[in-house]
This record gives sequence, structure tokens and C-alpha cells, in this order.
Amino acid sequence: MIAGSYGAVPSFSAFVPTSGASGNNDSAAGRAGSVPGGDSAERHVNRAERRAGQSGKLLSDHDLQRLRALQQRDREVRSHEMAHVAAGGNLVRSGASFTYESAPDGQRYAIGGEVSLDISPGRTPEETLGKAARIKAAALAPADPSAQDRQIAALATRMAMQASIDLVRQRQNTADVANRQAHSQSAGDRMRVAYSDVSKGPTGYPLAIDLSA
Repeated sequence: MIAGSYGAVPSFSAFVPTSGASGNNDSAAGRAGSVPGGDSAERHVNRAERRAGQSGKLLSDHDLQRLRALQQRDREVRSHEMAHVAAGGNLVRSGASFTYESAPDGQRYAIGGEVSLDISPGRTPEETLGKAARIKAAALAPADPSAQDRQIAALATRMAMQASIDLVRQRQNTADVANRQAHSQSAGDRMRVAYSDVSKGPTGYPLAIDLSA
């Protein structure tokens, strides 16, 4: 889930919906069918691989292909999310969580996952710039970032742009204050010089004197 504002805690989603497993399924089917002899492909599969569950029943071709697809997807999903975790470092709010699907062998395999990341701005523009760079790196860490991952990266880019603007304004305000202080000090020096010049008359005697009775 992604919220489009600073301070939100987004999640990096797995890159393909559940239906994507069918693509891997097709690939598995293609690989199985590539063995010469058509139906003889079954004889090239180790019987141990076909046994599933406590019952030890043999899997059909369809179930075996589905199992292989789910196993492949599980590896891809876990690798994808672990890349986010490794790059996110201390920005990761919680470890990777997964959604699962049961396979013909009775086991559950990950078909989707997410990692929650802190994308709140830093305390200063400089800190925000550094944080935005790490958020973007974490979002694009997998070899195949999802659309949601790219949205997070774009959000980090906008955060960095705003921090850069804030930093320029901050430095300009600091320069303006320094200039005003320098101008005020210079004006004070000129006033002191002026009063020093008129503190005595032409003869060098004071222009004023206190009289007492």
C-alpha cells in the first residue's frame, strides 16, 4: 500500500499478481514438453520429484508443472523482497511479509510480498536529501522493480527536489541575516565616528559643561 504524502509508510509489493504464476507455469510446461518423445517426458522425471505430501501420491503432469511454477515464483519473490530489505537498512520498518498459495505437494509457496519502509522527511534539508537517496536505492534494488517500486522511487525524487529548494532558501535566509547584521554594525560605527567628531568645539573645549551652585 502506498500513500502519496510525506510521513507515509509504503510497502514494496511483489512484482506480479497471483495470475503471473501462470506465465511461469507455461514456461515449466514448455520445458517439460521439450524432452523428445512427447509423453515420454514423464519418464524423464525422477519419481521422487513426483511424490507429494504425506500420502506420497504421485503428481500428475499438470500438478507437477504447477508445483515447479510456484517454487520458481517463491524464489523470485523472496529474492525481490530481500533486495529491498538489504538496501533499505535502518529505514525498513518491518521485515518482508509474504502472501502464499498452497501447492499440489501440500506446501505453501510465496506468490507476493512487501516490505514497509519509513519515508518521512529528515529533521533538516540535508538529512532529507540523504534519506531520499536511500529510499530510492531501496525501491530500485531488485533486478526487476515493480510499478509500485518505481512509484516509491519517484516519491523519493520529489522529496529530494523539495529538500534542495528548502536548503537553498535556508542558505539565502542565513545570508540575508548576516548582511543585515553587517549593515547594522557598519551604520553604528559611522554614528560613533560622527558623534566623536562633534563632541568638542573648534577650540577643543567641550561643547557642554555641568554647572553647580
